[in-house]
Amino acid sequence: MTTTAEITAESTSRFAQVRPDLRLHYHEAGVGNGPTIVLLHGGGPGASSWSNFSRNIPVLAQNFHVLAVDQPGYGQSDKPTEHPQYFVHSASALKDLLDHLEITSRVHLLGNSLGGGAAVRFALDYPDRAGKLVLMGPGGLSTNLFAPDPTEGVKLLGKFSYQPTRENLEAFLRIMVFDQSLITDELIDERFASASTPESLAAARAMGKSFAGADFEKGMLWRDAYKLRQPVLLIWGREDRVNPLDGALVATKVIPRVQLHVFGGCGHWAQLEKFDEFNRLTGDFLAGPKEK
Repeated sequence: MTTTAEITAESTSRFAQVRPDLRLHYHEAGVGNGPTIVLLHGGGPGASSWSNFSRNIPVLAQNFHVLAVDQPGYGQSDKPTEHPQYFVHSASALKDLLDHLEITSRVHLLGNSLGGGAAVRFALDYPDRAGKLVLMGPGGLSTNLFAPDPTEGVKLLGKFSYQPTRENLEAFLRIMVFDQSLITDELIDERFASASTPESLAAARAMGKSFAGADFEKGMLWRDAYKLRQPVLLIWGREDRVNPLDGALVATKVIPRVQLHVFGGCGHWAQLEKFDEFNRLTGDFLAGPKEK
């Protein structure tokens, strides 16, 4: 069993060849604990499971078997550019990973932004495999009623994709958070090194294009959110400039067993900006009554 002190990026790093043409990278902690919780990161340039969840994995691993997955196109996972709508792409890859690991019971899913959308798509496409959902500013599930669309964050994301400079990346990262001290030179350099490779740029452009492809409606998750039967916890930052708070209103109306927690003084990275409160909130929610 892995102890908290042993949980580092290196000690938890794993790879799995889930298909002949797709290898996924993930971090695993809390082996021997249960149930399993899958963490799915956001879609910003240079994002990875460890960059999004390094402050959450050790805490969650005290009570859960944690799989923090680099989604296809990100981190150390393969970066295919020919794929269906991205949520479908990521959800099916996760299903293959769980099959590879012989995890057939329900898994809880915790997703941030793009990862939140992938988590919902997984729950819709494989309802017998999905437990509770914790979703932070999820893409696809949030539809803006008042804020302009595309949002400030989405515009800056697209700008970096086609003008991949360090300055454009810094501009994007700074609108992700309320607390500007979190955006350090070290973080910018680390994310830029990962995001500016030809493979990462090609994968990011393919991801973006998939939301306007023939199967684009698969990304409109709010249409089918009423089908979610498990408990769902929505977590939002009041100052989110990527998926603004008004995007939660439709989801809270249509999901049968939903609750919403809003952090003031918080942007799009609630799991980092409010990590102590976030970890307690998530742990209490997941430890509560089992889904029916």
